This record gives sequence, structure tokens and C-alpha cells, in this order.
Amino acid sequence: MKSSKIAMCGFTAALLVSTAASAKTLVYCSEGSPENFTPAINDTGTSFDAARPAYDQLVEFKRGTTEVGPGLAERWDVTDGGKTIAFHLRKGVKFNATKDFVPTRDFNADDVLFSINRQWKPDHPYHKISGGKYDYFNDMDMPNLLDSIEKKDDYTIVMKLKEPNITILADLAMDFATIQSAEYADYLMKKGTPEQFDQIPVGTGPFAFVAYQKDAVIRYRANKNYWGEKPLVDDLVFAITPDPTARYAKLKTGECHFMIAPRPADLPEMQKDPTLKVISQPGLNVAYWAFNNLKPPFDKKEVRQAFNMAIDRDAIIRDVYLGAGTKAKNLIPPTLWSYNDKVPDYPYDPEKAKAMLAEAGVKTPLDIDLWYQPVQRPYNPNGKRIAEMMQADLAKIGVNAKLVTYEWGEYRKRLQDGEPITAQMGWTGDNGDPDNFFFLRGCAAARIGGQNIPKWCNKEYDEMLVKARTLSDQNERAKLYQKMQEIEHEEAPDMKLAHSIVYETMRAEVSGFKQSPLGRHEFQGVDLKQ
Repeated sequence: MKSSKIAMCGFTAALLVSTAASAKTLVYCSEGSPENFTPAINDTGTSFDAARPAYDQLVEFKRGTTEVGPGLAERWDVTDGGKTIAFHLRKGVKFNATKDFVPTRDFNADDVLFSINRQWKPDHPYHKISGGKYDYFNDMDMPNLLDSIEKKDDYTIVMKLKEPNITILADLAMDFATIQSAEYADYLMKKGTPEQFDQIPVGTGPFAFVAYQKDAVIRYRANKNYWGEKPLVDDLVFAITPDPTARYAKLKTGECHFMIAPRPADLPEMQKDPTLKVISQPGLNVAYWAFNNLKPPFDKKEVRQAFNMAIDRDAIIRDVYLGAGTKAKNLIPPTLWSYNDKVPDYPYDPEKAKAMLAEAGVKTPLDIDLWYQPVQRPYNPNGKRIAEMMQADLAKIGVNAKLVTYEWGEYRKRLQDGEPITAQMGWTGDNGDPDNFFFLRGCAAARIGGQNIPKWCNKEYDEMLVKARTLSDQNERAKLYQKMQEIEHEEAPDMKLAHSIVYETMRAEVSGFKQSPLGRHEFQGVDLKQ
């Protein structure tokens, strides 16, 4: 089986090279396969990156920044003290076609209503298609925030909120708020194949979907009529390559032009190679080790605090991150406003950890599971190696950790369902606002299926989280966020591991790529020099 996969990879590589010879083709060595092509039912950067070329949102982050600007809405009016937003939609925007579906109309307000109501309304005809899970929409408490969304005319949408929300525009620029084609959805429903909607994307984006060969390649072609920043290449190809060493090999031979997440150990060699360019910036991210707060003994704060002192994080930063990470003590990175540097860090103190476990009534040897991430992420360069180092540290305090992992999509699902006792996880910010990190410990996200992996719900923390969204004064919001960091430190629902520097590597002939602080990979405006 393995040899056939190698043969297929060789065939795919040859195909990429031959395609590149006949047209200007940009090949991105991505790290994993998408779960599907509808961002509303996903919550991983891998799936978002894979679908993003096909789609737009009402408002969008200017490429390479956290600044929100016009998207499918060319302008908007905010009234009623921030509770009413009228979006004025862009005219003349075309949807891309598939081999079976050709749009008969331009983008309009019906598509906005479809895309939001699918996630919001249980009686929407597409609500239960593909499992009907809308984790981002629910975890960010959108059902409780939205009062109504109505079509004033074909090019005006009026959204009313139950209370002002300072983060709403940045939230709507995120992938879960992607706008899809209501006409395409209706066509597939009448055809009897509505599940195809989430597998073959139809959007207004800079590239049109062509084909997906599972675990191998995704193909897009340029949308020459795109309303925004134009694609400068004819074709965009995702060469799915989970192993970072294999990605690097393809980059060196020219089989791909851009790769995600190089191994820290490879960076010195990459930086010396004149055929390559290495870019970097401090990551808006955090890696953490989650404790399931609903399962003994991690339902006790003292146990969670003890486990925070059991791991030699300095050794992990030194030996695994190789200078590309810094030790974390808060959920948000220090580059983000409202960071509370006065929060003390937990020291590495295995003797104190053992004593605290004994005081908490925990008998050793204690058996736990330790789930590790199966894919390389910008905030976690080697989940298995980190898990092995943690396992060795835990043995010193009488804890036997069984290492467990699954395929990335399955891993995420099981974590969100609350299955593991302890698990590695992390986060890269989606919109540049501290709320986008703090919601990860909010009570709305602590439900089964939610992104609050520790399933920790603290009333005081949650009330501050909700209140901060209503405040326009950044200083007042910062005071709440700083207090929330103190609460979370004391309660220790997890162990913060690291904030990383994000490195990405491309061929020297690539121009125009803008590294995103949000971890996005966007290729409109990117060119290949001859």
C-alpha cells in the first residue's frame, strides 16, 4: 500500500511539473487534507486554507494584516448605538461555475441570507446537511448575539444585534462567515445531491475550484473576472504533503513554490540557499496542554496546578522549538494588546508537583492518556517529540502517560467532544482581537463539540468575556481581559506551552506574497518571476 502511495505521489509531482510548463502555475506544499470545502462547518487552518481561494466574505482582512476592509459589502452603516448594521453589497460580482452548474445571476442579498441562516436557523433546508455542526458560529455565541438579519433589497442587508458588539466586523471577516451561492444550493437540493455543496465549492473568490484528489492535490484556476485583487498566475495547486522533510525536498527541486511550517532544524540550511526565501514574524498563536476539567482528577484545581509544575517547558523550547518559540504563561501572546505580564508563571518544580498531588488525594502511580497532535502546526513543530518529553517528565512524579493520536480531523473531533483526559492543542488568532483567544475558555465553547477543549466554565470569567464585547473603550476592555488572565492562571484549566515565531519558505522566484499575522495563506496578487 505504501509503495502505491509513493507511486501516486511521483505521478502527482510529474503532473505538477508538466502543468507548470504549459501555464503559470503556483504550487503550494500544504500540510494536510481538508475535511471539506465549506468553512462554516470547519475549524482548522488546513481546511480554511484549502477553501479560501474560492470564497469571499462581506468584509475582509486586507491581505497580510488584521485590518478589516470592504469585501462583498462595499460599505456599511452602523446605527442604533452599534446594534444595527446595514451592509451595502457590491454589484456585478460573478459566482464561479462547475462542470455541472452554471450560475444564472450575480451575487446578491439572497446569498448572504443563505450563508448566515444556514448556521443560525435549525429549520433551514441546509442546516443539517454534512452533520449540521457550526462550531465557530456557536462558540462565538452568534445565536445569542443576532436579533435579525433581513434583506432590504437585492443589494442591502440589515443585521440587528441584541446588544452592541465591538468585534462583530472582525468576526464577519473570518472564514466561518464565508458567503456561498444560494442558487447552487437550490440546484443541488433539487438534484437530490445537497452533500455535494460542501465538497465542490462555488464562490465569488479569486480562484475557481477545479478538482480535489483526496490526500494528494487540490486544483484551482484563476478567476479572471474577480472583482478584487487579481490572481497573477493561471493555476493554483495545493500539493498535500504532510511530512515537512518531503515538503522541503519538493521546494528544493521546484516541485512546489511555497511551503508551510518548515522544520526548525532545516531553517539554517534554507536561509543559506540562494534559490529560496525564508520569511518570519512573531506568531499570533499559543500551544497548550489541555486538561479535561470534567474528568477526575483534573476536576480539582490543585491537580491542574501540580501538572503545570511537572513539565520542563524550557527543555521543550530549547530542544524542539530550536529558538523559534518562547515559553507561554497566558492564552494570548505578548504582542497582543491587553497582555498581562504581571501574571506569574508556573515554575518547573517536580517535587512540589508530587507534594500537591498527594495533598489533593491523588494516589500514584496514576495512569492518564496524553494525546499529541499528529500534524505540524506553526505553534507546535513536533507534537510527538514534545509528548515523549512530557511523558518522561510525568514519570518523575509517578504519572504514567499513554501516548495517543489520530488523523488530524478525527483528533480535532474527539478533542472537541471531550474524549481525552489530557491533550495537546493550540490556536492561531483569526482576527487580531484578544476576544478571539479568550472565547476559547468561554462557557459557550465548553459544550460538547465546542472549541473549549478543557471544558472549563468559570462564571466570573465568562461574564467579563461577554461584557468586554460591548465596550468601545479599549482601555476598559483591557482591564477585563487582564483580570481574566489572572482568573485563568489561578484555575489552570490547561498548561500554556509556547508562542512561536512563524517561518515560511518559498522559491526565490515567488513575489508578492504577504505573510499573514492570522496564519492565512492567500495567493491572489502573488506572481512567479520568469
